[in-house]
Amino acid sequence: MAIATTNPATGEMLKTFEPMGEKQIDEILANAAEAAAELRATNFDQRAAWLREAALLLEGEHKEVARLMTLEMGKPIEQAKAEVAKCASACRYYAEHAEGFLADVPVDARAVGARRAYTRYEPLGPVLAVMPWNFPLWQVMRFAAPALMAGNPGLLKHASNVPQTALYLDELFDRAGFPTGAFQALLVGSDAIENILLDHRVRAATLTGSAPAGRSVAAIAGRALKKTVLELGGSDPFVVMPSADLDRAVETAVKSRCQNNGQSCISAKRFIVHADVYDAFARAFADRMAALVVGDPLDPATDIGPLATEQGRTDVTEQVDDAVAKGATVLTGGRAPDRPGWYYPPTVVTDLTHDMRMYGEEVFGPVAGLYRVATLDEALDLANGTEYGLGSNAWTNDPGEQERFVEGLDAGQVFINGMTTSYPALPFGGVRDSGYGRELSDLGIREFCNAKAIWMG
Repeated sequence: MAIATTNPATGEMLKTFEPMGEKQIDEILANAAEAAAELRATNFDQRAAWLREAALLLEGEHKEVARLMTLEMGKPIEQAKAEVAKCASACRYYAEHAEGFLADVPVDARAVGARRAYTRYEPLGPVLAVMPWNFPLWQVMRFAAPALMAGNPGLLKHASNVPQTALYLDELFDRAGFPTGAFQALLVGSDAIENILLDHRVRAATLTGSAPAGRSVAAIAGRALKKTVLELGGSDPFVVMPSADLDRAVETAVKSRCQNNGQSCISAKRFIVHADVYDAFARAFADRMAALVVGDPLDPATDIGPLATEQGRTDVTEQVDDAVAKGATVLTGGRAPDRPGWYYPPTVVTDLTHDMRMYGEEVFGPVAGLYRVATLDEALDLANGTEYGLGSNAWTNDPGEQERFVEGLDAGQVFINGMTTSYPALPFGGVRDSGYGRELSDLGIREFCNAKAIWMG
Protein backbone atom coordinates (compact mmCIF):
# COMPACT_ATOMS: atom_id res chain seq x y z
CA MET A 1 0.00 0.00 0.00
CA ALA A 2 1.29 3.47 -0.91
CA ILE A 3 2.02 5.86 1.95
CA ALA A 4 -0.69 8.35 1.11
CA THR A 5 -3.75 10.24 2.26
CA THR A 6 -6.72 9.13 0.18
CA ASN A 7 -10.12 10.57 1.07
CA PRO A 8 -12.39 7.52 1.50
CA ALA A 9 -15.49 9.66 0.95
CA THR A 10 -14.42 10.39 -2.63
CA GLY A 11 -11.55 8.03 -3.47
CA GLU A 12 -9.37 11.06 -4.26
CA MET A 13 -5.68 10.82 -3.36
CA LEU A 14 -4.81 14.02 -1.50
CA LYS A 15 -1.14 13.64 -0.60
CA THR A 16 1.62 11.07 -1.06
CA PHE A 17 4.86 10.43 0.80
CA GLU A 18 8.10 8.71 -0.12
CA PRO A 19 9.02 5.85 2.23
CA MET A 20 12.01 6.60 4.43
CA GLY A 21 15.32 5.15 3.31
CA GLU A 22 17.86 3.21 5.36
CA LYS A 23 19.90 6.30 6.25
CA GLN A 24 16.88 8.18 7.56
CA ILE A 25 15.70 5.15 9.54
CA ASP A 26 19.15 4.78 11.08
CA GLU A 27 19.13 8.44 12.14
CA ILE A 28 15.75 7.98 13.78
CA LEU A 29 16.92 4.90 15.68
CA ALA A 30 20.05 6.76 16.81
CA ASN A 31 17.89 9.65 18.04
CA ALA A 32 15.68 7.20 19.93
CA ALA A 33 18.69 5.65 21.65
CA GLU A 34 19.91 9.08 22.75
CA ALA A 35 16.43 10.05 23.92
CA ALA A 36 16.24 6.87 26.01
CA ALA A 37 19.21 8.03 28.06
CA GLU A 38 17.76 11.54 28.41
CA LEU A 39 14.32 10.32 29.45
CA ARG A 40 15.79 7.92 31.97
CA ALA A 41 17.57 10.85 33.61
CA THR A 42 14.38 12.91 34.01
CA ASN A 43 11.92 12.57 36.88
CA PHE A 44 8.19 11.94 36.83
CA ASP A 45 7.33 15.59 37.48
CA GLN A 46 9.20 16.68 34.36
CA ARG A 47 7.66 13.99 32.15
CA ALA A 48 4.21 14.79 33.55
CA ALA A 49 4.64 18.48 32.72
CA TRP A 50 5.50 17.61 29.13
CA LEU A 51 2.55 15.22 28.84
CA ARG A 52 0.14 17.82 30.23
CA GLU A 53 1.43 20.26 27.64
CA ALA A 54 0.67 17.66 24.95
CA ALA A 55 -2.89 17.48 26.30
CA LEU A 56 -3.23 21.26 26.03
CA LEU A 57 -1.96 21.22 22.46
CA LEU A 58 -4.45 18.51 21.52
CA GLU A 59 -7.34 20.45 23.00
CA GLY A 60 -6.29 23.69 21.34
CA GLU A 61 -6.00 22.00 17.95
CA HIS A 62 -8.89 19.54 18.24
CA LYS A 63 -10.86 20.84 15.25
CA GLU A 64 -7.93 20.64 12.87
CA VAL A 65 -6.80 17.23 14.15
CA ALA A 66 -10.33 15.82 13.96
CA ARG A 67 -10.71 17.02 10.37
CA LEU A 68 -7.37 15.48 9.45
CA MET A 69 -8.41 12.07 10.79
CA THR A 70 -11.74 12.26 9.00
CA LEU A 71 -10.09 13.12 5.67
CA GLU A 72 -7.61 10.27 6.06
CA MET A 73 -9.89 7.43 7.18
CA GLY A 74 -13.51 8.58 7.05
CA LYS A 75 -14.39 8.80 10.73
CA PRO A 76 -17.53 10.91 11.38
CA ILE A 77 -16.32 14.33 12.44
CA GLU A 78 -18.05 14.40 15.83
CA GLN A 79 -16.50 11.04 16.70
CA ALA A 80 -13.13 12.37 15.59
CA LYS A 81 -13.44 15.32 17.96
CA ALA A 82 -14.34 12.94 20.79
CA GLU A 83 -11.24 10.87 19.98
CA VAL A 84 -8.99 13.92 20.34
CA ALA A 85 -10.57 14.73 23.71
CA LYS A 86 -10.06 11.15 24.88
CA CYS A 87 -6.37 11.34 23.99
CA ALA A 88 -5.94 14.53 26.00
CA SER A 89 -7.66 12.84 28.94
CA ALA A 90 -5.30 9.86 28.72
CA CYS A 91 -2.29 12.19 28.78
CA ARG A 92 -3.52 13.76 31.98
CA TYR A 93 -4.37 10.39 33.50
CA TYR A 94 -0.84 9.06 33.10
CA ALA A 95 0.71 12.39 34.06
CA GLU A 96 -1.15 12.08 37.37
CA HIS A 97 -0.83 8.33 38.04
CA ALA A 98 2.43 7.12 36.48
CA GLU A 99 4.63 7.82 39.48
CA GLY A 100 2.32 5.84 41.74
CA PHE A 101 2.04 2.97 39.25
CA LEU A 102 5.82 2.68 39.01
CA ALA A 103 6.69 3.34 42.63
CA ASP A 104 9.00 0.87 44.37
CA VAL A 105 7.00 -2.08 45.72
CA PRO A 106 8.21 -3.34 49.12
CA VAL A 107 8.73 -7.08 49.60
CA ASP A 108 8.74 -8.94 52.92
CA ALA A 109 12.45 -8.59 53.64
CA ARG A 110 12.44 -11.18 56.42
CA ALA A 111 10.94 -13.78 54.10
CA VAL A 112 13.90 -13.43 51.72
CA GLY A 113 16.55 -13.03 54.42
CA ALA A 114 17.28 -9.39 53.65
CA ARG A 115 17.50 -6.14 55.56
CA ARG A 116 15.42 -4.56 52.81
CA ALA A 117 13.86 -5.88 49.59
CA TYR A 118 11.70 -4.31 46.94
CA THR A 119 10.77 -4.26 43.24
CA ARG A 120 11.75 -1.29 41.11
CA TYR A 121 10.26 -0.57 37.66
CA GLU A 122 12.71 0.83 35.12
CA PRO A 123 12.29 1.64 31.38
CA LEU A 124 13.37 -0.87 28.75
CA GLY A 125 14.28 1.61 26.04
CA PRO A 126 12.84 2.43 22.59
CA VAL A 127 9.61 0.60 21.77
CA LEU A 128 8.34 0.07 18.23
CA ALA A 129 4.58 0.62 17.91
CA VAL A 130 2.90 -0.82 14.81
CA MET A 131 -0.50 0.84 14.75
CA PRO A 132 -3.70 0.64 12.65
CA TRP A 133 -5.77 3.33 11.01
CA ASN A 134 -9.17 2.89 12.65
CA PHE A 135 -8.47 5.07 15.72
CA PRO A 136 -5.38 6.79 14.35
CA LEU A 137 -4.85 9.04 17.36
CA TRP A 138 -6.24 7.01 20.27
CA GLN A 139 -4.60 3.69 19.39
CA VAL A 140 -1.24 5.45 19.44
CA MET A 141 -1.89 7.53 22.54
CA ARG A 142 -2.88 4.59 24.71
CA PHE A 143 0.64 3.30 24.08
CA ALA A 144 2.51 6.60 23.91
CA ALA A 145 1.29 8.23 27.11
CA PRO A 146 2.30 5.38 29.46
CA ALA A 147 5.47 4.59 27.50
CA LEU A 148 6.77 8.14 27.70
CA MET A 149 5.87 8.45 31.39
CA ALA A 150 7.79 5.23 32.05
CA GLY A 151 10.81 6.70 30.26
CA ASN A 152 10.56 4.71 27.03
CA PRO A 153 10.92 6.49 23.67
CA GLY A 154 8.32 5.58 21.06
CA LEU A 155 8.89 4.64 17.42
CA LEU A 156 5.63 4.80 15.48
CA LYS A 157 5.10 2.72 12.34
CA HIS A 158 1.56 3.89 11.57
CA ALA A 159 -0.80 2.52 8.94
CA SER A 160 0.15 3.72 5.46
CA ASN A 161 -3.20 5.44 4.86
CA VAL A 162 -2.86 7.85 7.84
CA PRO A 163 0.61 9.37 7.31
CA GLN A 164 -0.40 12.92 8.19
CA THR A 165 -1.81 11.81 11.52
CA ALA A 166 1.46 9.99 12.17
CA LEU A 167 3.47 13.14 11.42
CA TYR A 168 1.20 15.20 13.65
CA LEU A 169 1.94 12.85 16.54
CA ASP A 170 5.67 13.03 15.75
CA GLU A 171 5.55 16.80 16.10
CA LEU A 172 3.13 16.88 19.04
CA PHE A 173 5.48 15.44 21.64
CA ASP A 174 8.40 17.47 20.34
CA ARG A 175 6.37 20.67 20.67
CA ALA A 176 5.25 19.60 24.14
CA GLY A 177 8.89 19.66 25.28
CA PHE A 178 9.98 16.03 25.25
CA PRO A 179 13.64 15.44 24.31
CA THR A 180 14.42 15.17 20.60
CA GLY A 181 13.84 11.58 19.54
CA ALA A 182 11.48 10.73 22.40
CA PHE A 183 8.67 10.01 19.93
CA GLN A 184 9.21 9.65 16.19
CA ALA A 185 7.15 8.52 13.23
CA LEU A 186 8.62 6.08 10.73
CA LEU A 187 7.03 6.53 7.31
CA VAL A 188 7.82 3.04 6.06
CA GLY A 189 5.99 0.08 4.59
CA SER A 190 5.37 -3.16 6.44
CA ASP A 191 8.40 -4.67 4.69
CA ALA A 192 10.68 -2.48 6.82
CA ILE A 193 9.37 -3.70 10.17
CA GLU A 194 11.60 -6.75 10.44
CA ASN A 195 14.91 -4.90 10.17
CA ILE A 196 13.75 -2.15 12.52
CA LEU A 197 12.58 -4.62 15.16
CA LEU A 198 15.78 -6.65 14.90
CA ASP A 199 17.93 -3.56 15.41
CA HIS A 200 19.67 -3.67 18.81
CA ARG A 201 18.48 -0.15 19.65
CA VAL A 202 14.83 -1.25 19.65
CA ARG A 203 13.99 -3.07 22.87
CA ALA A 204 10.35 -4.14 22.47
CA ALA A 205 7.29 -3.85 20.25
CA THR A 206 3.55 -3.40 20.48
CA LEU A 207 1.08 -4.03 17.67
CA THR A 208 -2.61 -3.50 17.14
CA GLY A 209 -3.89 -5.23 14.03
CA SER A 210 -4.80 -8.58 12.53
CA ALA A 211 -3.87 -11.98 13.91
CA PRO A 212 -1.53 -12.70 10.95
CA ALA A 213 0.26 -9.39 11.52
CA GLY A 214 0.56 -10.20 15.22
CA ARG A 215 2.04 -13.61 14.53
CA SER A 216 4.57 -12.08 12.16
CA VAL A 217 5.74 -9.39 14.60
CA ALA A 218 5.81 -11.86 17.50
CA ALA A 219 7.94 -14.28 15.47
CA ILE A 220 10.46 -11.57 14.55
CA ALA A 221 10.61 -10.31 18.14
CA GLY A 222 11.00 -13.86 19.40
CA ARG A 223 14.11 -14.34 17.29
CA ALA A 224 15.61 -11.29 18.97
CA LEU A 225 14.22 -12.13 22.44
CA LYS A 226 12.23 -8.89 22.61
CA LYS A 227 8.96 -8.48 24.42
CA THR A 228 5.72 -7.81 22.54
CA VAL A 229 2.20 -6.72 23.42
CA LEU A 230 -0.42 -7.67 20.81
CA GLU A 231 -4.03 -6.53 20.40
CA LEU A 232 -5.42 -8.45 17.45
CA GLY A 233 -9.07 -7.66 17.05
CA GLY A 234 -12.17 -9.61 17.88
CA SER A 235 -15.66 -10.71 17.02
CA ASP A 236 -17.29 -9.57 20.23
CA PRO A 237 -20.55 -11.11 21.43
CA PHE A 238 -23.47 -8.99 22.65
CA VAL A 239 -25.84 -11.23 24.63
CA VAL A 240 -29.40 -10.13 25.45
CA MET A 241 -31.43 -12.03 28.05
CA PRO A 242 -35.16 -11.70 28.84
CA SER A 243 -34.64 -9.52 31.94
CA ALA A 244 -32.66 -6.90 30.03
CA ASP A 245 -33.83 -3.34 29.50
CA LEU A 246 -34.59 -3.93 25.83
CA ASP A 247 -34.72 -0.29 24.74
CA ARG A 248 -31.30 0.43 26.25
CA ALA A 249 -29.90 -2.79 24.85
CA VAL A 250 -31.07 -1.95 21.31
CA GLU A 251 -29.81 1.63 21.53
CA THR A 252 -26.40 0.46 22.75
CA ALA A 253 -26.28 -2.35 20.19
CA VAL A 254 -26.65 0.13 17.33
CA LYS A 255 -24.03 2.48 18.79
CA SER A 256 -21.59 -0.33 19.46
CA ARG A 257 -21.92 -1.93 16.04
CA CYS A 258 -21.73 1.32 14.09
CA GLN A 259 -19.24 3.48 15.97
CA ASN A 260 -16.34 4.47 13.75
CA ASN A 261 -18.35 3.22 10.73
CA GLY A 262 -18.31 -0.28 12.23
CA GLN A 263 -14.51 -0.41 12.23
CA SER A 264 -13.69 -1.02 15.87
CA CYS A 265 -12.02 -4.10 17.30
CA ILE A 266 -14.16 -3.98 20.46
CA SER A 267 -17.48 -3.13 18.84
CA ALA A 268 -20.16 -5.77 19.24
CA LYS A 269 -20.41 -7.86 16.09
CA ARG A 270 -22.42 -10.97 17.03
CA PHE A 271 -25.77 -10.28 18.67
CA ILE A 272 -26.92 -13.32 20.61
CA VAL A 273 -30.52 -12.89 21.77
CA HIS A 274 -32.70 -15.13 23.93
CA ALA A 275 -35.74 -16.50 22.09
CA ASP A 276 -38.17 -14.82 24.51
CA VAL A 277 -37.11 -11.35 23.36
CA TYR A 278 -35.55 -12.16 19.99
CA ASP A 279 -38.38 -10.96 17.74
CA ALA A 280 -38.82 -7.66 19.58
CA PHE A 281 -35.08 -7.02 19.63
CA ALA A 282 -34.63 -7.93 15.94
CA ARG A 283 -37.41 -5.57 14.80
CA ALA A 284 -36.20 -2.63 16.87
CA PHE A 285 -32.55 -3.24 16.04
CA ALA A 286 -33.12 -3.46 12.29
CA ASP A 287 -35.35 -0.36 12.33
CA ARG A 288 -32.77 1.72 14.18
CA MET A 289 -29.94 0.52 11.99
CA ALA A 290 -31.93 1.43 8.88
CA ALA A 291 -32.61 4.92 10.25
CA LEU A 292 -28.93 5.87 10.56
CA VAL A 293 -27.75 8.64 8.25
CA VAL A 294 -25.05 7.55 5.78
CA GLY A 295 -23.14 10.39 4.20
CA ASP A 296 -20.31 12.90 4.22
CA PRO A 297 -18.25 12.25 7.36
CA LEU A 298 -17.45 15.97 7.65
CA ASP A 299 -21.18 16.70 8.11
CA PRO A 300 -22.04 16.65 11.84
CA ALA A 301 -25.43 15.10 11.00
CA THR A 302 -23.81 11.98 9.52
CA ASP A 303 -23.94 8.75 11.55
CA ILE A 304 -22.07 6.49 9.13
CA GLY A 305 -19.25 7.58 6.85
CA PRO A 306 -17.31 5.51 4.32
CA LEU A 307 -15.13 2.55 5.17
CA ALA A 308 -11.48 3.55 5.35
CA THR A 309 -10.25 1.64 2.32
CA GLU A 310 -11.65 0.21 -0.89
CA GLN A 311 -10.32 -3.22 0.08
CA GLY A 312 -12.14 -2.95 3.40
CA ARG A 313 -15.44 -2.42 1.63
CA THR A 314 -14.69 -5.30 -0.72
CA ASP A 315 -14.03 -7.59 2.25
CA VAL A 316 -17.30 -6.66 3.96
CA THR A 317 -19.26 -7.02 0.72
CA GLU A 318 -17.83 -10.49 0.11
CA GLN A 319 -18.59 -11.63 3.68
CA VAL A 320 -22.23 -10.56 3.44
CA ASP A 321 -22.66 -11.92 -0.09
CA ASP A 322 -21.22 -15.25 1.04
CA ALA A 323 -23.75 -15.47 3.86
CA VAL A 324 -26.68 -14.59 1.60
CA ALA A 325 -25.61 -17.11 -1.04
CA LYS A 326 -25.65 -19.82 1.64
CA GLY A 327 -29.11 -18.99 2.97
CA ALA A 328 -28.76 -16.07 5.39
CA THR A 329 -31.48 -13.42 5.62
CA VAL A 330 -30.75 -9.68 5.40
CA LEU A 331 -33.13 -7.63 7.57
CA THR A 332 -31.76 -4.28 6.40
CA GLY A 333 -28.89 -3.05 4.22
CA GLY A 334 -26.68 -5.62 2.54
CA ARG A 335 -25.84 -3.80 -0.68
CA ALA A 336 -23.21 -1.10 -1.29
CA PRO A 337 -24.68 2.13 -2.69
CA ASP A 338 -23.83 3.31 -6.18
CA ARG A 339 -21.97 6.49 -5.26
CA PRO A 340 -18.39 7.77 -5.03
CA GLY A 341 -16.48 6.70 -1.94
CA TRP A 342 -16.24 3.43 -0.05
CA TYR A 343 -19.60 3.38 1.65
CA TYR A 344 -21.47 0.38 3.02
CA PRO A 345 -24.88 0.67 4.68
CA PRO A 346 -25.79 -0.43 8.23
CA THR A 347 -26.72 -4.07 7.78
CA VAL A 348 -28.33 -6.79 9.91
CA VAL A 349 -27.98 -10.44 8.85
CA THR A 350 -29.66 -13.43 10.52
CA ASP A 351 -30.02 -17.19 9.93
CA LEU A 352 -26.23 -17.55 10.02
CA THR A 353 -24.66 -21.01 10.00
CA HIS A 354 -21.19 -22.49 10.55
CA ASP A 355 -20.37 -22.68 6.85
CA MET A 356 -20.72 -18.91 6.37
CA ARG A 357 -17.70 -16.66 6.66
CA MET A 358 -19.58 -14.22 8.90
CA TYR A 359 -20.03 -16.94 11.51
CA GLY A 360 -16.36 -17.15 12.45
CA GLU A 361 -14.68 -14.09 10.91
CA GLU A 362 -14.50 -10.55 12.19
CA VAL A 363 -16.58 -8.23 9.99
CA PHE A 364 -14.93 -4.81 9.95
CA GLY A 365 -17.83 -2.65 8.88
CA PRO A 366 -21.37 -1.72 10.03
CA VAL A 367 -22.68 -5.28 9.69
CA ALA A 368 -24.34 -7.18 12.55
CA GLY A 369 -24.88 -10.91 12.79
CA LEU A 370 -28.04 -11.82 14.71
CA TYR A 371 -28.46 -15.17 16.51
CA ARG A 372 -31.36 -16.75 18.45
CA VAL A 373 -30.65 -18.90 21.53
CA ALA A 374 -32.92 -20.75 23.97
CA THR A 375 -30.80 -20.75 27.15
CA LEU A 376 -27.98 -18.98 28.92
CA ASP A 377 -25.71 -21.97 28.40
CA GLU A 378 -26.38 -21.88 24.67
CA ALA A 379 -25.61 -18.16 24.67
CA LEU A 380 -22.27 -18.74 26.39
CA ASP A 381 -21.33 -21.55 24.02
CA LEU A 382 -22.06 -19.37 21.01
CA ALA A 383 -20.36 -16.31 22.53
CA ASN A 384 -17.18 -18.30 23.13
CA GLY A 385 -17.43 -20.13 19.82
CA THR A 386 -14.81 -18.19 17.84
CA GLU A 387 -11.03 -17.99 18.10
CA TYR A 388 -11.30 -14.41 19.35
CA GLY A 389 -11.53 -13.17 22.93
CA LEU A 390 -11.20 -9.40 23.10
CA GLY A 391 -14.37 -7.83 24.51
CA SER A 392 -17.88 -9.02 25.37
CA ASN A 393 -21.25 -7.63 26.43
CA ALA A 394 -24.13 -9.19 28.34
CA TRP A 395 -27.48 -7.60 29.04
CA THR A 396 -29.42 -8.97 32.00
CA ASN A 397 -30.82 -7.60 35.26
CA ASP A 398 -30.69 -11.00 36.94
CA PRO A 399 -27.76 -11.01 39.46
CA GLY A 400 -27.22 -14.73 39.05
CA GLU A 401 -27.04 -14.44 35.26
CA GLN A 402 -24.68 -11.48 35.55
CA GLU A 403 -22.25 -13.56 37.58
CA ARG A 404 -22.53 -16.46 35.12
CA PHE A 405 -21.51 -14.14 32.28
CA VAL A 406 -18.66 -12.58 34.27
CA GLU A 407 -17.27 -16.05 34.93
CA GLY A 408 -18.24 -17.71 31.64
CA LEU A 409 -17.33 -15.21 28.92
CA ASP A 410 -13.81 -16.02 27.71
CA ALA A 411 -12.56 -12.52 26.90
CA GLY A 412 -10.23 -9.82 28.10
CA GLN A 413 -13.18 -7.60 28.99
CA VAL A 414 -16.75 -8.25 30.12
CA PHE A 415 -19.24 -5.38 30.20
CA ILE A 416 -22.61 -6.01 31.87
CA ASN A 417 -25.46 -3.72 30.72
CA GLY A 418 -23.05 -1.38 28.96
CA MET A 419 -21.00 -0.96 25.80
CA THR A 420 -17.48 -2.32 25.69
CA THR A 421 -15.03 0.54 25.46
CA SER A 422 -11.56 1.49 26.64
CA TYR A 423 -10.76 3.57 29.70
CA PRO A 424 -7.31 4.66 30.91
CA ALA A 425 -8.08 3.15 34.32
CA LEU A 426 -9.01 -0.32 33.02
CA PRO A 427 -6.64 -2.89 31.48
CA PHE A 428 -7.25 -3.40 27.76
CA GLY A 429 -6.41 -6.53 25.78
CA GLY A 430 -7.57 -9.99 24.83
CA VAL A 431 -7.00 -13.72 24.96
CA ARG A 432 -6.63 -16.46 22.34
CA ASP A 433 -6.41 -14.99 18.81
CA SER A 434 -7.14 -11.53 20.17
CA GLY A 435 -3.59 -11.36 21.44
CA TYR A 436 -1.78 -11.03 24.76
CA GLY A 437 -0.48 -8.39 27.13
CA ARG A 438 -2.39 -5.34 28.30
CA GLU A 439 -2.56 -1.66 27.47
CA LEU A 440 -3.81 1.10 29.77
CA SER A 441 -4.18 1.05 33.59
CA ASP A 442 -1.23 0.20 35.84
CA LEU A 443 -0.69 -3.01 33.87
CA GLY A 444 -0.16 -1.15 30.60
CA ILE A 445 2.58 1.12 31.89
CA ARG A 446 4.43 -1.82 33.45
CA GLU A 447 4.43 -3.93 30.26
CA PHE A 448 7.56 -2.23 28.95
CA CYS A 449 9.42 -1.90 32.23
CA ASN A 450 12.12 -4.03 33.80
CA ALA A 451 10.73 -5.26 37.12
CA LYS A 452 14.07 -5.20 38.89
CA ALA A 453 14.33 -7.16 42.13
CA ILE A 454 16.39 -5.36 44.81
CA TRP A 455 17.83 -7.29 47.81
CA MET A 456 19.86 -5.55 50.51
CA GLY A 457 21.62 -7.38 53.32
